[in-house]
Amino acid sequence: MKAAAFDYELPPERIAQEPAARRDASRLLVLDRDTGRILHRSFPDLLDELRPADLLVLNDTEVLPARLVGEKPTGGRVEVLLVEPLDPGAAPTVWRALVDGSKSLRPGTRLRFRGGIEAVARAREGDTWSVELIQGPRAAMDAAGEMPLPPYVRRERDDPRRALDRERYQTVYAKAPGASAAPTAGLHFTEELLARLGERGVATACLTLHVGLGTFLPVREDEVEAHVMHEEAFAIPPEAASAIADCRARGGRVVAVGTTVTRVLETVAAEPGGIRATRGRTRLFIYPGFRFRAVDALVTNFHLPRSTLLMLVCAFAGREPVLAAYAEALREGYRFASYGDAMFVRAA
Repeated sequence: MKAAAFDYELPPERIAQEPAARRDASRLLVLDRDTGRILHRSFPDLLDELRPADLLVLNDTEVLPARLVGEKPTGGRVEVLLVEPLDPGAAPTVWRALVDGSKSLRPGTRLRFRGGIEAVARAREGDTWSVELIQGPRAAMDAAGEMPLPPYVRRERDDPRRALDRERYQTVYAKAPGASAAPTAGLHFTEELLARLGERGVATACLTLHVGLGTFLPVREDEVEAHVMHEEAFAIPPEAASAIADCRARGGRVVAVGTTVTRVLETVAAEPGGIRATRGRTRLFIYPGFRFRAVDALVTNFHLPRSTLLMLVCAFAGREPVLAAYAEALREGYRFASYGDAMFVRAA
């Protein structure tokens, strides 16, 4: 399968550069995956799309201020995005990281960031470096860290929106620190909207996937099947496993909030015993032809061309219906990507 089959023209001005005025003020495109029918709604209308027996599954990972900007000994600029710890323990100091400005970087190079924070670039490993934080992760992030916005969200050094990013590039239910990018489908939810869903009988459950390279690295190969996903850590707590079993027993739908939730549920559902309380790592790559076992409906955002996220949505609802929905969203003025509008993919 050609990666080019997931191309579409996305004008740069359609990529949202800041969140909506309120979390739930975004628009909601509803796509019926059985008929291809499209409805244009607002995000609070999700209340009318969900049924009392349904279960909304959320990713409660917390985004770390994992972007460090500083300089090399030569004075050249360097940007480090901490992705995940490589050493065990409560306060790991060696991290896998993406390093921008690493062209002349050599193993052992000492990097300096604001607040007196220092790190050492230890070794290159494919797309990433192992980086040792001299002061420890929390000290480094508290003193020098910025929210790891995707590169298509532009921020100048003194941009006043950086303060807003600290709040809005994070879900209201985040509680498990460890992500280097937000599970963006969840950014639309408010505590009030979740409470109203509960009042209508829609249950919620949380699992954790620490968003990292597996989610946001692009597909560079011409053939989709040649792309290799990076592993990401996940956990399904007993409460979530029980909630999913209860949902099935009462005939409700399991509604995944985001592609990260989908990948966790489908990873575990494919294993002997099905959905259960467990921890692990997933490198599951979902693209058309995948057989879904766990997820019945999906809340998601509008994703970039050729991304693994778009491929997952196309696997769930069909490439042609999804790309047709994207084309209509562009015609109708929807905002795309992390801070953009939302999409709900349902069965009839």
